[in-house]
Amino acid sequence: MLIIPAENSVNWKRPPWVTLGLMLACLLVFTFYQGNDSRLLEQAIEEYQESDLQPLEAPVYEDYLQRQIRFEGDEERVYELQSFQQLRQEGSDLWIAYSLLSDREFYQYMVENRDLLLAPAERRRWMDQRGDIQARLMDRLSANQLGLVPAEFSLYTLVTYQFLHGGWGHIIGNLVFLFLLGFTVEKALGPGRYLLAYLLCGVISGVVFTAFSMGSHIPLVGASGSISGLMGMYVAIYGLQKIRFFYFVGVYFNYFRAPALAILPVWLGKEIYDYWFAGATGIAYMAHAGGLAAGAGMVWLLGKSWLQVKDEFFEPEDNEQDERFTAGYSQALASLGRMEFDLARRQFDALRNHYPDRLVLLEHLYQLAKLRPDLPEYRERARELMSESLNRRQPGQMIEIWQEYLGKGESHQPLSAEDHNRVLFTSLKQHDLKAAEKAFERLRSTGDELLTGEACRLLVEEFEKHQMAPKARHYRQLLQEG
Repeated sequence: MLIIPAENSVNWKRPPWVTLGLMLACLLVFTFYQGNDSRLLEQAIEEYQESDLQPLEAPVYEDYLQRQIRFEGDEERVYELQSFQQLRQEGSDLWIAYSLLSDREFYQYMVENRDLLLAPAERRRWMDQRGDIQARLMDRLSANQLGLVPAEFSLYTLVTYQFLHGGWGHIIGNLVFLFLLGFTVEKALGPGRYLLAYLLCGVISGVVFTAFSMGSHIPLVGASGSISGLMGMYVAIYGLQKIRFFYFVGVYFNYFRAPALAILPVWLGKEIYDYWFAGATGIAYMAHAGGLAAGAGMVWLLGKSWLQVKDEFFEPEDNEQDERFTAGYSQALASLGRMEFDLARRQFDALRNHYPDRLVLLEHLYQLAKLRPDLPEYRERARELMSESLNRRQPGQMIEIWQEYLGKGESHQPLSAEDHNRVLFTSLKQHDLKAAEKAFERLRSTGDELLTGEACRLLVEEFEKHQMAPKARHYRQLLQEG
């Protein structure tokens, strides 16, 4: 059974660059760095077959598997023993060589017990030939160099193993899950913290795997531990909120909604159960469990500090916002149509709190406020719309609103000297000298001598520029009188 959270969709206007970068890094490592593995393995098999190592190792390998079954209780190796015996009966030297070379545990067993397993002459020959193939070819395989080997634990491999994969099926499966989970967690945490949390989950996953595989020489590779960490972070971010999950059982699939955290024990329980009862599948179940616990634990412990979810994460996407705006806007227009002006005002005001960039809302509020020009709200809406018009580079609209306010609201709630001065500057830029003079008279009536004097000098300069001497002389005289 497969259960994947599917609450969000990708917003390609703000692509998940870190997630895409991680996917690209895994692909490049697999294609170019790990692409050399097949050549090394082919060469190792070829040299192994040309040597006389197989008659030495094959009987020992059968005995080794039998000992694992009998003394270690490893019943899963019964199938390996039967398959190997069949290969020997059929004379499949190529697959025999592959089996002997690829089992690092067996090679280590022979190194540690060579004095008991081989005669002195055979021992020297085996060490020379097998040791050379191992050091020159097998040890250079990507998994053996940069994979996480519990028996040869190195700190740097806790990071490098996350970018290695065992085949095309392995990497494609991991990259699909990385994308499905990563874009949501990246949006929630932000690129930098997301990348560090992803790598840290992989590190903790590797430590847990090592703790449960002490002494093993089998390397761990793959991003599944880190991706399990993303799954843990995903559900911890949503907490008890109900989110949508996709599930797949056999050939049947569908969606269901459930509290996010309710799925975490299901995932953890499945990984732990499979570790004990699923047998030798080659899947690092405890690495997955460690990643799940690490991801959820980091969000719970650091969710109010370093891993705090960004506020905008829980805001609806643009398409959802458009749908909500359209619905609310339609309701407000319907109220206007019924002449329920107070209700419409409240509705437009509520919409504007959520969508402050929608100019049409301010225009409606301005028109509603204009119904009562004696109230202060009309002046505030007029000033807001004047400023918004200027910000949107619509100076003509700003001057029109100002002129309309002079006729309707100035006698009730006068505009300030700064308002008139701003209109004067805008009018001069538009070469609307008539409006500029009118703004000057309004400014002069406010009694603000500093702004009036500055405006007067500007008018003198403007009229002289246009060679309108009488006007320039008039304002120069006013400036001298002031």
